[in-house]
Amino acid sequence: MRITGLGHAGMFIETLGGSILCDPWVKSAFYGSWFPFPDNRHLDWERFGKADFLYVSHRHRDHFDPWLLETYVPKDIEVLLPDYPTDDLERDLRALGFNNITYTQSGEIIERGPLRMMVTPLRAPSDGPIGDSSLSVDDGTASILNQNDSHPLDLEKLLSFSKPEAYFTQFSGAIWWPMVYDLPEDAKQNFARLKRDAQHKRAMYYIEKVDAPHVFPMAGPPMFLRDELFRYNGLGQQNDSIFTDQAEFIARMGEEAPQYAGHVFIPGTVVTIENGEQAVEQTLYTDTEIDEMFSDKWGYLEKQRASRQAEIRAEEDSRAPVLPPAEMLAALKSWWEPLLRRGRIFRDGVGGPVRMTIGDLDMVVDFPKAKLRVYAGEECSYWFTIPADLVSTNIAEHEIDWSNSIFLSMQFAAGRIGKFNEFIYTFMKCLSRDRLEYVENWYAEQSDVTEDVELGDWVVQRRCPHLRADLSKTGKIEDGVLTCSLHDWKWDLSTGKCLSTLGHPIRAHAKEDELHREASTPAAM
Repeated sequence: MRITGLGHAGMFIETLGGSILCDPWVKSAFYGSWFPFPDNRHLDWERFGKADFLYVSHRHRDHFDPWLLETYVPKDIEVLLPDYPTDDLERDLRALGFNNITYTQSGEIIERGPLRMMVTPLRAPSDGPIGDSSLSVDDGTASILNQNDSHPLDLEKLLSFSKPEAYFTQFSGAIWWPMVYDLPEDAKQNFARLKRDAQHKRAMYYIEKVDAPHVFPMAGPPMFLRDELFRYNGLGQQNDSIFTDQAEFIARMGEEAPQYAGHVFIPGTVVTIENGEQAVEQTLYTDTEIDEMFSDKWGYLEKQRASRQAEIRAEEDSRAPVLPPAEMLAALKSWWEPLLRRGRIFRDGVGGPVRMTIGDLDMVVDFPKAKLRVYAGEECSYWFTIPADLVSTNIAEHEIDWSNSIFLSMQFAAGRIGKFNEFIYTFMKCLSRDRLEYVENWYAEQSDVTEDVELGDWVVQRRCPHLRADLSKTGKIEDGVLTCSLHDWKWDLSTGKCLSTLGHPIRAHAKEDELHREASTPAAM
């Protein structure tokens, strides 16, 4: 088996049963904000496009590049479609002309001669754009796991496919916190450090659970080449950003878990697995160039910024004309208000007005009343400032996921009073009736928390209130605080209060309290 890195989460897998093109991305994403790091434009895309199978893990534009797919990939290729609750990704692929679609099922193995493949989907509201997935591949000579951005809960079921010899996984961030927030610089630096640590811990959790001898960190970080975002590359010019790079991650992993071999996986990296042995070579960049792009990262990024400004300007020119404020408000009212009326969980979860300043339009999304209106000076716990051309473009294109378009672009500013409220950002990725009803039902189904588990000196509900991870496997307790290692959410066990966001309390009590209650209960007569 041979795996060629295509940049970011992209890879080309050659097996005894055919080749698989995974998540190819070359054009800038999220309104010209994200570029693959390092530059992958000089790969032989004609060759890689002629694969036997196409696998797009999810709808994020740093995994799904319509221009590349339309330009280089034959339309009769067999597409491995993850089993998602809504058909957004399928409609996107069919709009490009891809109709030879295999509908995969979670946990079911697809066989093509000696080639065995399994696509494992995730369907929770926080899983990418309502859906993320991983790909397992085994051709009898080697087995690999391409987990990319996904954070699977049931690893036992996933790993029952086969024991991976090589493991490809996300390690860097894909979020706008805390960079865009209105915070003092020292607070932003502290939050960025905490976020980097949480991302690292999550990646290490999966690395240790998967237990593959060779680890290839990928799916990040991006390059930010727009002038106003350039300072947020890597750890940030002021140490206030979250984007750890491959070399930094591998160095830390080597200190914490030296039993695993970490490898730089970038465009042109070729991994060959044969008879249990692995060889890694770099074919697009020389070792000297690779050393320089990591040791003098800002110098490399400056060169990239200078060479990509025409692409950035072309993207800006492609945006829709800015709508007048009254017309923009009317368009959003007719689109969002019917969704808000249906979204009881969102109305209750946000619980107040959210202010959005969009160019000359200063408006409020009044979640409790399911109304959009002009801002009237009331206090808001959350507020956003968003360029009007981005909103006008999303309206023109009826983009149903603003969290994974405008917000991931980082071309906006935000502020809040109090804790993170996940319902705001989840609503912003549910701007269609299908998505909203699915997520409403998903939240409703999470109310079953009847089963308990013992963790140290505590008895807690078995399922995490966030995404129902099994806390007997992902939970750790220190000084009375429970942390779920999948997303680093925390709870004060003495009160059950969530320390990470509003709502989401946990049921918990100390074991000694339980013993005391049992001892004080009269014996049955």
